[in-house]
Amino acid sequence: MHIKNTLPLSQPTTHPQTRGWISGFLGMLIFSGSLPATRVAVLELDPLFLTAIRATLAALLAAGTLLILRQPRPLRKDWLPLCLVAVGVVLGFPLLTALALQHTTSAHSLVYVGLLPLATACFGVLRGGERPKAAFWLFSLVGAALVAGFALRHGTASSWQGDALMLGAIALCGLGYAEGAVLTRRLGDWQVISWALVISLPLSAVAAAFTVPSAETSISAQAWFALGYVSLFSMWIGFIFWYRGLALGGIAAVGQLQLLQPFFGLLLAGLLLHEEVHTSMIAVMLGVLVCVFGAKRFSR
Repeated sequence: MHIKNTLPLSQPTTHPQTRGWISGFLGMLIFSGSLPATRVAVLELDPLFLTAIRATLAALLAAGTLLILRQPRPLRKDWLPLCLVAVGVVLGFPLLTALALQHTTSAHSLVYVGLLPLATACFGVLRGGERPKAAFWLFSLVGAALVAGFALRHGTASSWQGDALMLGAIALCGLGYAEGAVLTRRLGDWQVISWALVISLPLSAVAAAFTVPSAETSISAQAWFALGYVSLFSMWIGFIFWYRGLALGGIAAVGQLQLLQPFFGLLLAGLLLHEEVHTSMIAVMLGVLVCVFGAKRFSR
């Protein structure tokens, strides 16, 4: 008996949620290099200039792509959420983290990324209408506690200014992630971050012009390379994968992948910045992995 295939040959057979987790994981890997690269850049560049120029460069690339591919303008109802995305991830998070990294190391600041899944999940409930099961929150809290406990045990030099700035950055970033994920379902992944960057362009371009380093300032190639990374990958490409992952796999669920981001970031900080990385990180990371998969199991 012939059974008709109900899936077109050109349509991917991978489950959307699986594709979401793969895309989210790639986005998380890209973001893992953001704080170490920012730490390298702020050693020689003013935090305000770094925030403004990275957003300006990414916005110019995004605007060019939108024009070349003739993307339609967002609807009127989408402009306010896009502004929230811009405030959260284009301006707020980069600026606050750049300021924080003047008071702390990238290894210490990466610990706060462990709180980002909770912030993202909370905004996913408030703005995305998601309703994870009670067990999800348990795994999410345990994962955050493991990351925080690891930080307390292996505390690095910091100050209350750096800690306060990082907490503010996490709150704004969680809001920007949730808003962007909701918009991605209507506008598309790369379109959301591109329009948010374009909205920020007038402010970021003016700020960059007023804070540009003097001609006498000597800036190393390493700092310029770090600026290029946070402009192209952290500010644009990473968000394309991340928003696609959140939209397909669920904001609260895929957001738990950020529990792994501090560990990948710490490895990069150790390799590139020669900051201290403890071997106990591997044991904690295994516990965090259990929490990530447990949260995924009860996210819906």
